[in-house]
Amino acid sequence: MAALLARKLSGLLRSPLTVSLYARTPNVARFSGFTQAARPLYVRAAPALGAPLPATVCQLSRGDLFQRVSACLPPLSQQPRRSLTYYSVKKGKRKSVKSVTQRFMSLHCGLWIRRKAGYKKKLWRKKPARRKRLREHVFCNKTQSRMLDKMTSPFWKRRNWFVDDPYQKYHDRVNLKV
Repeated sequence: MAALLARKLSGLLRSPLTVSLYARTPNVARFSGFTQAARPLYVRAAPALGAPLPATVCQLSRGDLFQRVSACLPPLSQQPRRSLTYYSVKKGKRKSVKSVTQRFMSLHCGLWIRRKAGYKKKLWRKKPARRKRLREHVFCNKTQSRMLDKMTSPFWKRRNWFVDDPYQKYHDRVNLKV
């Protein structure tokens, strides 16, 4: 299995690839393999479709494989966006993120709970056992709880008392460090 995969990868790396790497670069003389300056970008599907390859064919090294693949992928270095307002326009106060207060609930002991993902989506196709599992609540871990604390104002962290609170047994925890 591993040998077959290695053969396929080495064949992929040795196969010719049409590249217009430098269509926008004026300095083409430094690339000895290119005889013509600018060519359009051709996809790897050209040989599969039976289309003839153009004259500008380049052998890329194994180091360039990552560059070829990463050009097709979306950028992986994007950071998650948290729209936290540090200073509001009217009063200059820190504001809570509304999606956090709608999706999560803060317990008195400092933990946060949430519903499982997809608990409202496509219930017609899910079996009853899975629907029951999705209705359950999940505790957030320490890192998530700390992040949610930063994204909410002290108003959401204060202690509230409700009549017949179903979460009463979860609010006060013993021997728990958050």
